[in-house]
Amino acid sequence: MHTFRVSFMKSILGIITVAALAGSVASAADITGKVKLTGTPPPEKQIQLDPTCGKLHEKPLTTRHYVVGEGSGLGNVFVYIKEGAKSAPAPAAKGLTLDQVGCEYTPYVMGVQAGQHFDVKNSDPFLHNVHSMPKVDGNKEKNLGQPIPMKSDFVFDKPEVLVKFKCDVHAWMFAYVGVVDHPYFAVTDKDGNFKISGVPAGDYTVEAYHLKAGAKAEKVSVAADNKAVDFTLEVKAAPAP
Repeated sequence: MHTFRVSFMKSILGIITVAALAGSVASAADITGKVKLTGTPPPEKQIQLDPTCGKLHEKPLTTRHYVVGEGSGLGNVFVYIKEGAKSAPAPAAKGLTLDQVGCEYTPYVMGVQAGQHFDVKNSDPFLHNVHSMPKVDGNKEKNLGQPIPMKSDFVFDKPEVLVKFKCDVHAWMFAYVGVVDHPYFAVTDKDGNFKISGVPAGDYTVEAYHLKAGAKAEKVSVAADNKAVDFTLEVKAAPAP
């Protein structure tokens, strides 16, 4: 009888645990949306490449200040939960890479968690330089050369939107990394679409941040169903500093 009772209690606890986990999963939802741009952005400028980099491109490279796609969607916008999200441990695995290929940083904008290690890679067969330029105390500046195809480890300990990267060898090469203390962030695609997955139920402030068009925030209440929120940013009269 005692053995039966223990076995019965374990089964009940197992059912309760599974139900609790299922409820936790069910309460998580996605925040999706689109960031649009109003106004006419200035034409992108052609980049004057050196002879070595010029050989890698049939068409000229241009700046990527305003990447505007279908339906006036704005690319390269960092969208993240600015308020309301709990801090979470950074992933142990890297899984994210900022690449230097064809004398460009790719992607131009990306996101990581505070404390998350990621690689900055040189995919070109010649010298690049990786220079991170954080402004928040606790995030260390790093400046190193990559003379051959190779990877270097980077990590930022504090949230910062956005950390600037540049190559001191090729003056036109820039990238920007958003650092937050939770996994709820995304970067818009070329048409301005984004998706932040697995957000727990709660009330949040979501911000869309663009290097030139600035930032806009919206209040969002997340329940069991997915939530849609759109943003509209405007072309600035003067370039951002």
